[in-house]
Amino acid sequence: MTEPTNEDEFDRLAREIGIPACPAILSQFSAEMHQPEPDMRRLSQLIASDIALSGALLKLVNSPFYGMRSKAASPHQALSIIGLRAATNLITGLILRHTFPASGSALMQRFWDKASLTAEAATVIARAIRGIDADEAHTFTLFRDCGIPVMITRFAGYGHIIEQLDHVPGAQVIVREQMDYQYSHARVGYALARGWLLPEPFCRAILYHHDLEKVIAGRREVEPVNRKLVAFGLLMEQIISLRSGGGLCPDWPSGEAFVLETLKLSPDDIVGLIQAAE
Repeated sequence: MTEPTNEDEFDRLAREIGIPACPAILSQFSAEMHQPEPDMRRLSQLIASDIALSGALLKLVNSPFYGMRSKAASPHQALSIIGLRAATNLITGLILRHTFPASGSALMQRFWDKASLTAEAATVIARAIRGIDADEAHTFTLFRDCGIPVMITRFAGYGHIIEQLDHVPGAQVIVREQMDYQYSHARVGYALARGWLLPEPFCRAILYHHDLEKVIAGRREVEPVNRKLVAFGLLMEQIISLRSGGGLCPDWPSGEAFVLETLKLSPDDIVGLIQAAE
């Protein structure tokens, strides 16, 4: 897999394929979060300035998936309840949804239907796995394939690739994308996540989420990939596939041992996680 290796190549990819620039509100939120003492009131005002984002955040925080005893009535209350780090992850994911609305096309609707189902289940399952942050897991399951909505908007015939993802190992799909479009959704997703100021280990997990051989081997070029996120993403893909009656997902046979070892799980644990997410 060819990957962006420097700023020039990253900028070229972003220009060529039309990756949306980092939204201003996300840049401002990130800048405040990097202050020695982030101002919660300032962050709350940023969210409140965007009615759609504010409403989506409150709806998510007050949903059953968070199980909060107290309901948030304002962005400031939401931040107080879930914390700044969790809010950053949730807001980034919400902005991604707004940037590529499901109403854009039938393919986009299909993408978000699956991504939303997976992210909701991820919030529950992550809490049952030691060492996995639930909010980061939720965001990663949304961003893991974030290159796909970019590819959908850029290439009219991209639907045949989405069909393959359910039946063919991801590494083979990446090769096909490179042959047909000179880009892969993993590489495009990496560029988008990096441009949106997400942490580099998170971005690398997106870049290599189908390149399990390199991640498992601990190849130098994959560092500093977040191995737990790569493993968790594959676990969620497998769980969603089993829940929908689709059997094993294409990457599971080659990645099962890696997932079990990395997340300290047994096959019986996975059965329990599937039941917990239902």
